[in-house]
Amino acid sequence: MNAVVIAVIVMLALSLLRVHVVLSLTIGAFVGGLLAGMPLADVMADDKVVQEGIITVFQTGLSGGAKIALSYAMLGAFAMAITHSGLPQQLAGAVVRKLNRSESDAGKLKWGLLLLILAMGVMSQNVVPIHIAFIPMIIPPLLLVFNRLKVDRRLIACVITFGLVTTYMFLPYGFGAIFLNEILLGNIEKAGLNVKHINVMQAMAIPTLGMVVGLLLAFVRFRKPRVYQSREIDLADNQSAADTPALSSYRSLVAAVAIAVCFVIQLVYKDALLLGAMVGFAVFMTLGVVKRHDANDVFGEGIKMMAMVGFIMIAAQGFAAVMQATGHIQPLVDGSMQMFGGSKGMAALAMLLVGLLVTMGIGSSFSTLPIITAIYVPLCISLGFSPLATVAIVGTAGALGDAGSPASDSTLGPTMGLNADGQHDHIRDSVIPTFIHYNIPLTIAGWIAAMVL
Repeated sequence: MNAVVIAVIVMLALSLLRVHVVLSLTIGAFVGGLLAGMPLADVMADDKVVQEGIITVFQTGLSGGAKIALSYAMLGAFAMAITHSGLPQQLAGAVVRKLNRSESDAGKLKWGLLLLILAMGVMSQNVVPIHIAFIPMIIPPLLLVFNRLKVDRRLIACVITFGLVTTYMFLPYGFGAIFLNEILLGNIEKAGLNVKHINVMQAMAIPTLGMVVGLLLAFVRFRKPRVYQSREIDLADNQSAADTPALSSYRSLVAAVAIAVCFVIQLVYKDALLLGAMVGFAVFMTLGVVKRHDANDVFGEGIKMMAMVGFIMIAAQGFAAVMQATGHIQPLVDGSMQMFGGSKGMAALAMLLVGLLVTMGIGSSFSTLPIITAIYVPLCISLGFSPLATVAIVGTAGALGDAGSPASDSTLGPTMGLNADGQHDHIRDSVIPTFIHYNIPLTIAGWIAAMVL
């Protein structure tokens, strides 16, 4: 059996058995390398390396994820600086106070609040790149308001997940710059396809429409009222948010300047996410919102928040490097060609479903891409897919499963906020609704993109 296939199966099986993803990726890489006949250590002859071992290849591959992981860590520090400024807390407080003053028009309040949360989810990936950090700050204080309005929390979970996933898979700013430019296009180019003239937003436009359809279906399905109990923790969080003092105009201005600087740098300079986050953090320090004696703690907490995702990305790059070194990718491509009989439609569907399976196991779209790209790009080239269609297939296959994976921060994040009072089940109320409403339309849209681009 093909060593690459076995390596992916081992990695996926271990992930599903709740073995840590980093360890699963490492074990899978070594299993695949050994089955392909690779030595563990370098083979030497006349003081020269005649064959690189699994250890060397894996460690060399790790370096490919260092830039991505560092960008993630820097964004985490920037996010923590924004939190330290008090801006997210004050935003939640303002919403609670407004809703507490006027509940006469419950319908408008409900939809206005849902749209606000959607906007926060979108901005958390690019304009204010704090990822899921906004959820525990914003959502728990609003639970009492949701209960009063009888909002189905499954809808809120779908709204948040839409903002978290759709934004990075379409807009190349913030986390989208990492996913689309550095990981997606970067790994496709490594796999042998020229992507210099590819418009990544054009490639991902149709899959994005699939996510929009899923969101609209969620609005329809979960529109009916759902009754929740208001508990003491709801009242406490609600009151705490309402009592949040008004943010000083100076701190608000500094936060706005830092966010604007971070975003503008990304617009002006290519692959400048790391620089943007670093300069944004420097603005908070220079203007005194983050005090010098607090800077180390704020920076450290931000890095800690994003560290695990970074480690997973690094391990995924090592896994991909070993898979390429096995020499079993081309036989896999050739075998797949025979199995599909040259059918582009069947091949595209199979690649999307495999991507769904891998991402469900790993829990991270960002980590899935390096694994599948090495296999998918040669297959797409052999089947005659255009470069644009290839980017759409790989990008969609990577994004599939992020919504709906029990291990994904796109489902764990919403649950973290919505289950503050113990009335939101992770599997039934976050995982299953997001899986149904996003993965099915995304699979269909990704397949259409593969066929028409």
